[in-house]
Amino acid sequence: SRHFPLTQLLVYFLICISIPGPLTYRKPVSSMLNSAYGSENKTFFLDLNQVEAEIVDTQRSSILPGDKLWTFPVPYVLDKGLGKMKDLKARGVILRAFDQFRVKSCIDFKPRDSEEFYLNIQKLDGCWSYIGRIFSNGQDLSIGQNCDYVAIVEHEILHALGFHHEQSRYDRDNHVQIEYSNILAGKEHNFRKVGSQDSTTHGSPYDYMSVMHYSKNAFSNGNGPTIITINQAFQDLIGQRVEMSPSDVQELNLLYKCNSSVTFKFYCGFSNKDLCQMNHCSQSGNGWELVTKANGGPSSDHTSLPNGNGDQGEELGFFMHASTASGQEGQSARLETKIMRPSRRCNIQCLQFYYYHSGNKADELNIWIREFDEQDTKGTLRLMEQISGPPTSHWKLHHVSLNATKDFQVVFEVRKGAGSSTGGFSVDDINLSETECPHVTLQIDEIEETLSTSASGTRIYSPRRYSKEGYAYRVAAILYKTYVGMFVQLLSGKYDSQLTWPCLQREMSFTLLDQNPNMQLQMSKQQSFASLQTHTSSSGTNVWDNPRETGTALFYENGELVYGGLFYGYGNFATLEELRSREVLKGGSAIFMFNFEVDLNPLNTASVLPCP
Repeated sequence: SRHFPLTQLLVYFLICISIPGPLTYRKPVSSMLNSAYGSENKTFFLDLNQVEAEIVDTQRSSILPGDKLWTFPVPYVLDKGLGKMKDLKARGVILRAFDQFRVKSCIDFKPRDSEEFYLNIQKLDGCWSYIGRIFSNGQDLSIGQNCDYVAIVEHEILHALGFHHEQSRYDRDNHVQIEYSNILAGKEHNFRKVGSQDSTTHGSPYDYMSVMHYSKNAFSNGNGPTIITINQAFQDLIGQRVEMSPSDVQELNLLYKCNSSVTFKFYCGFSNKDLCQMNHCSQSGNGWELVTKANGGPSSDHTSLPNGNGDQGEELGFFMHASTASGQEGQSARLETKIMRPSRRCNIQCLQFYYYHSGNKADELNIWIREFDEQDTKGTLRLMEQISGPPTSHWKLHHVSLNATKDFQVVFEVRKGAGSSTGGFSVDDINLSETECPHVTLQIDEIEETLSTSASGTRIYSPRRYSKEGYAYRVAAILYKTYVGMFVQLLSGKYDSQLTWPCLQREMSFTLLDQNPNMQLQMSKQQSFASLQTHTSSSGTNVWDNPRETGTALFYENGELVYGGLFYGYGNFATLEELRSREVLKGGSAIFMFNFEVDLNPLNTASVLPCP
């Protein structure tokens, strides 16, 4: 299959942007948002709805189980062409797409040693792949110009693993109508069906949301859409390039006859009163309880909160709650997960969960890990993080970075603080994977109301953060009534004199989180860029220069005057339409995440991501 990139990018001022569909990817741009020169903020975007995969006749192969399936882990080689400075982003995106497969499926990948069959991933003309394992001595897969998005890489890898396009299913006529009169001359072969003798659907329902589906205007001659969905609700949704759908993953696991995950370790949403093999105990009568609501709040679990369309779970939802309304200061209650074993080269794990705090500001939610080995069967506790402070009014997403090297379990401990309480701490929708946690999480509650009532251009900032190398920065969500912009801004910090300036070749990525309670079923929008020398303002100032020297004084923090540089990011990162899709909104809240990676230069020759 082939994706052919557009030859031009359209340029708009922010104020003139029409609302692109939910599948529009934008290129980032710098902006002097701290000055009066807001007109300098432009947005470049590439509409991937106009870029479709073309079938090449020589690529006719089966997705029936057989010798065209790969053995695991799938060997690969990243061509040297992807090591050029301008293509390092693509290299990083490919490696992160591998991680998505590892989290969601049983498919793993490894740099090639001497295997006869392997993927030779290159930057050629467009984005394309053969279907199934076809060639020995290196099977080409191209991630060409403008193909460096996680969803497009996933699309091409799925082809290599044995998948045709969704609308090529032999039962597609029950779900879509092909308008042949609207197809470009010579492109009709892209709409052929693959017969049941050559493929299988694995009994899975037709998936309009598959990352393998064409968009409605694929190869259109301009006279109208080429694909009409029988279910009109999906007409504008087909062709999404956000992420693999849950059905894509299900079919992949069915094809390869597995139901496990390489890096996903644990999920519990407490649905149907299922404790997911968790145990709980307490020093008093106030232990963890499985409830549907709690005194002082919350009034509902997180799992079944309504999404942006008002849909919510039909079943009664449960969550775990530990009350601090009675008892003595210092008394605690513990909730322990099952024991898990690290399996990756890097000893990293990310614990993700939602919590609700309705107790006293002195109450604590402590996150521990208990590690075991043959000599220590009782386990040794290590405190990883502590949550306290003012109560919350919404369920809050929280991430904790873990570094277990042995068999371990996670322990949630609620400890009663000084002072009176009318509530306690609650937790729900716990996920644990062997991946890196987001570096910044920015949750905006009641975002639709906030967009409507806030002045256009209103900014919501994260606290100052430090990258792993010591660069200080903050993230800004900028509200524009019908869409949200996401930007990063370098700040002055305590390590500035020890750092290299400008801060170039760092990969930075924004994510709009799909809040499906199970992270394996999420379809989150991701966009990334690399910091480059060419990112300059009209006056010639580089966005990534030392803000202490080229920036503006912003605020005091702990007696320190903090300077800020230019903003860089996406002027139209998420539209209202995107916010209302899937489970991006949950109980009115939207969550934006950001990662600030280390120097990309080592990726020139690396075939794996460095350990965080």
